[in-house]
Order: sequence, then structure tokens, then C-alpha cells
Amino acid sequence: MNKKLIAIIGGVAVVLIAVAIVLFIVLKKDESYRLLKLLEFQGAGSVTREGRGDITPYANMVLENGDIVALDTGTLTIQADDDKFIYFDEHTKIRLNATGSDQNSKTNIEIMAGGITSDIRNKLSADSSYEINTPNSTMSVRGTVFYTFIYEIDGVKYTRVCVFEGVVATHLVYKDGTVSEIEVPVGKGKEVIIYEDGTTTDYLYDEPQDIDYNTLPDEVLVELRDIVNSGKELSITSPEITRILEGPYNVSFMYGNTVFGTQTVEKGDRATVPVLMPAASGDWDFNFNTPIERDTEIEWDNEG
Repeated sequence: MNKKLIAIIGGVAVVLIAVAIVLFIVLKKDESYRLLKLLEFQGAGSVTREGRGDITPYANMVLENGDIVALDTGTLTIQADDDKFIYFDEHTKIRLNATGSDQNSKTNIEIMAGGITSDIRNKLSADSSYEINTPNSTMSVRGTVFYTFIYEIDGVKYTRVCVFEGVVATHLVYKDGTVSEIEVPVGKGKEVIIYEDGTTTDYLYDEPQDIDYNTLPDEVLVELRDIVNSGKELSITSPEITRILEGPYNVSFMYGNTVFGTQTVEKGDRATVPVLMPAASGDWDFNFNTPIERDTEIEWDNEG
């Protein structure tokens, strides 16, 4: 009798343990499973993981929450879930914080250097979030294509945010870490630049400006063209991107606020000094040995 009772108790215990294991696996998957990987990688870079140190990245490498991903040269694309893609500029480093499930995702990216293009192809669920933090700002979206780049000039830290689809909500982050309650939305075709000079953190302009596409890196323009060619309607068309990348380019000679003359120059060629001058004294403020790589304005310097 005792042996039979012991056998029954043992059997029940085995069943309960099996059920507990199954529930743990299912709940663990629901709470933490996300597709998070290096979709594409070519060049030089690293993945730094707590407890592992630096790891040499490779295509289809599975990433983990808290990884620091850096691209020195080449190309690198992160895929998060099935519908979020993050394209790196060269010389970029980010910390990737990604938790939740693919239906309840929390994605937070801290840009430590360089810039990334985010392509969120589906609108996020009500319980999901996608945020980017820089040293002087934070931005959140529901679904959009946008570019975020940080840089420093003469000790002043800048964040540039360009929106090609949808709307990005931006907030200032002050030096003490507090976040401004004022939200500045940046819509399709617009950009903002945020600066922090050690004492002041603010927007460079009173309101979002039209994107200056000529100043975007080539790799960003190539990514945007691929996105447009995949069927998305962005704030710039594929032919417009191709002309920026390949030329020919317009060179405008400016005398004050007036266009004195123009030239059409093929990519990599040089503009020529105009035969006619707009004034008796002065000179064009430009090195005419410089190859033309974008639409260019050359101003007249009355004191040149």
C-alpha cells in the first residue's frame, strides 16, 4: 500500500514538474522572445557584451539586450522583430536595449557616436515603443523612417534629426539628465538640430526646417533609395536621390542674395571661374580646384 502511494505521489510530482517546465518556457518566451540580429555586416566593427567583452560581428549574429554595437568601416544593419531595421553610418556606436516580445516590444537605442537610419515598417502596437536617446535629446515614434546623427564642433554637441516619413516626437534632454516636457514634433520632409554648449540646451531654429538632402551622407541616401524602391513613399523620390548621388550638379554663383550665374558640373569635375565679375573689386570665396560632389553655392567676397 505504501509502495503504491509512493508511486502515485511520484507520478503526480513528475507531471507537476513537467507542467511547470512547460509553463516556464512558454511564459519566458512570451516575455522575452524577440528577433534581434545583425541582418547584414561587412567591414570592421565590434559587438561588446557584458560578461563576454568584444565579439567579432558576423551576418545573422543574434544580438542581446544591452549589447554595444559599433561599425568602424563598411555596412551594418540590425533587424529587430520582423519590421524594424536600423542602418549604421560608418564610425557609429550604439547601445541596444530591446525587451518584451515581438508583439509588446520595447526598443531603446542610445547613440554614442555617429548616426543611424531607422526604418519602422509597421505602426507599433499600443504597448510597444521605439525610442532613441542622444546626449542632448530623446525621440519616440510609432512608425516612420528617420535619420539621427550626433556630432561635435568646437565643444558644442549637436543632434540632427531628419524625418522622411511619419512624425518623430522630440524632447530636449538637459545636462543634468532631466527631460523637457515640451514636445516638438518633426514631420515628413523636416529636420531639427539640437545643440548643447555646456550651459544651454535648445533647438537651433525656432521650428523644424526643410531637410537639406545635399548634406546627407551617401550611405544614408542609398538606404533611402532602397526604401523608396521597395514601395514606400518618402519625402524624396528615387530620381532625386540618384541626381544627388550621381549628378550633374548645379553650381550657383551668388552676389549677395542674387544669383549672378550658374554652371552645370558633372560629379567629380571642377567649376570654372566665371568670365564676368559682379563687382570691380573682390573675388569668389571658393577653391576652384575642389571637385564638385553636390549642388554648390559660391559667394562673392567683396574683400577677397
